[in-house]
Amino acid sequence: MTINQQLIRSEVKDYVLVTLGLLLYAAAFTVFLMPYEIVTGGVTGLSAIIYYATEFKLENTYMIVNLALLGVALKILGFKFMMKTIYAIVVLYFMLKFAQELMPVDASGHFVKILGEDQKFMSLIVGCCITGTAMAIIFLNGSSMGGTDIVAACINKYKNISLGQVLMAVDICIIGSCMLFPQFGTYVERLHKVVFGLCTMFIECFMLDHVMNLRRQSVQFLIFSKKYEEIADAIMQERDRGITILDGHGWYTGKDVKVICLMAKRNESQSIFRIVKIIDPSAFVSQSSVIGVFGEGFDSIKVNTKNAEKVLSQVYPNDYPTTNNEQ
Repeated sequence: MTINQQLIRSEVKDYVLVTLGLLLYAAAFTVFLMPYEIVTGGVTGLSAIIYYATEFKLENTYMIVNLALLGVALKILGFKFMMKTIYAIVVLYFMLKFAQELMPVDASGHFVKILGEDQKFMSLIVGCCITGTAMAIIFLNGSSMGGTDIVAACINKYKNISLGQVLMAVDICIIGSCMLFPQFGTYVERLHKVVFGLCTMFIECFMLDHVMNLRRQSVQFLIFSKKYEEIADAIMQERDRGITILDGHGWYTGKDVKVICLMAKRNESQSIFRIVKIIDPSAFVSQSSVIGVFGEGFDSIKVNTKNAEKVLSQVYPNDYPTTNNEQ
């Protein structure tokens, strides 16, 4: 398979998974949240608040707000991210529209409450677990749902702040706006909506970070084998991972040994175990989880380097002379 074919295959896979995530989100939002008029964060939540208060079409508000934010995605996040974001916005617009048309309604014209009249909180939990997972799928494949996701992705690109934390801050403001709509009833009734909205926010953010961390989690392997060269070559060819060979000494046997050390994604573990077992079934393998791996092939380091010159001048005083001469 050529490099171009691999790139095309990767792009197609991304769009398929993004579409799956959008389908899950639209279905969960329409089936579990809208019938109970549960408020959520993000542009979808803002659109829902306006819909509950004025009956202005949810999908129309969603599209209008996102059109105003697409310029930000192009400038900061790049053309590739913007193309996937535009795709996600357009697809979610039609999915929300069709999902509402497919939802059954009762005699009064309201959406049928699938879990029952008194199951608002249970519907909230089920719906937000699905929407949070759907959001993670969309983000992990290089796209967003637009709106506040664009803001979160912009901040996450330059700062070591999780997407869930950024979305939480923005969502608090959106959910709190329920207090400004007298259509929602008394202040106590509005506060009730805000409390339920905060619950949706916490569950969605938890699921978002949890699913993304599971996907990004890395592991460290230490492989002790006499056939270390064959194992190292096979891992590099099949998994394209860097290998470090360490010198070891067995205290019990008194023999020198070679130790393969490598970092990999957790979902690559089975493939590495398979390679080791095929080449050397008697190999000794240690696998451990690591909190974070940063560098080529893994996550990038996101720290503030504003005072880099000051730090370097202290470490290398001859190469970075101070500008202020001492009197």
